[in-house]
Amino acid sequence: MINLKFNNKVSNSIFSFIPALLIIFSLILMWEFCVYIFDIEKWLLPSPSAIFLDFIKNPIVFLNHTYVTLIEILIGFILAIIVALLLASVIVMFKVVERSFYPFLIASQTIPIIVIAPLLLVWIGYGLLPKVIVVALISFFPIVVNTVDGMKSIDRDLLNLLRTMGANKWQIFVKIRVPTCLPFFFSGARVAVTVSVIGAVIGEWVGASEGLGYLMIRSKPLFLTERVFVAIFILSFIGISLFLLLLIIEKLSIPWANNKNNN
Repeated sequence: MINLKFNNKVSNSIFSFIPALLIIFSLILMWEFCVYIFDIEKWLLPSPSAIFLDFIKNPIVFLNHTYVTLIEILIGFILAIIVALLLASVIVMFKVVERSFYPFLIASQTIPIIVIAPLLLVWIGYGLLPKVIVVALISFFPIVVNTVDGMKSIDRDLLNLLRTMGANKWQIFVKIRVPTCLPFFFSGARVAVTVSVIGAVIGEWVGASEGLGYLMIRSKPLFLTERVFVAIFILSFIGISLFLLLLIIEKLSIPWANNKNNN
């Protein structure tokens, strides 16, 4: 019975993306048609078929660079989740931390990540770590803000009732605040996982010897525009796939929240 309900949810989720897929397919056909009709140069705007052929000719090259970028995204995103959850918990549990640290956390987001990336290369050097830190920095903010909002959104009457019954701060945190914040956490995580792709590319643009961002930088001056577009499509696919994966994990982790939204 549970498997049947899960299969129905997955099927409904898949069918809900059919209109978007049809629109994307139509846009690709229009793109191919316009390039052919107006005879646009390949270095200026390659056709979708030319982009696909370039991927077919060099699959190992693209897969190797994709693997590097994907590792940076996953490690940085996991690090962002750990830091964000710990920070959100401390902010909610201790009002002093919220009053003293939270404003600086908000203000820190006014600093462009493209400015921080070169400094990380100076301080840490080349390698995996600077890219992971860039991904974590650009990803953790929406997670921590949404998680804090979720932990604070509990019903005051319920909170007072638990305190009257003798529940301590830790019991309230585990039994009430954590379950309540889960929908908020996943909402922030879905935003964060898409921008984490941007963070990885920025890190590779500033300084790298491999990765899809590095491949784009190297291909641009050689006018290998179709190769740049292949990297863009792969990055888009990674972002969409990770977003959908989080959506499935959310449906499995907090079915009560999804049932409430459906009602």
